[in-house]
Amino acid sequence: MGRAEGFTYRELGDGTVRITHRERPAGTLRGERAAAFLAEIAGGADPQLVMARWTGNYRRGNERTAKQHPRNR
Repeated sequence: MGRAEGFTYRELGDGTVRITHRERPAGTLRGERAAAFLAEIAGGADPQLVMARWTGNYRRGNERTAKQHPRNR
């Protein structure tokens, strides 16, 4: 599986965290979810992989093709 890249995040003044992927909005976290996300980043985890997981962008696009394959029906 390829390495996640292209993610950035910005913590806003009200505690909201906005995650972008290649300069396009990928997710917004508020409240406890934002705090948990920032704690995970601060804990030393790879930020790119954390952001990919939190936004659901850890798949690589072949799921629909695999779902249609005869052996998976």
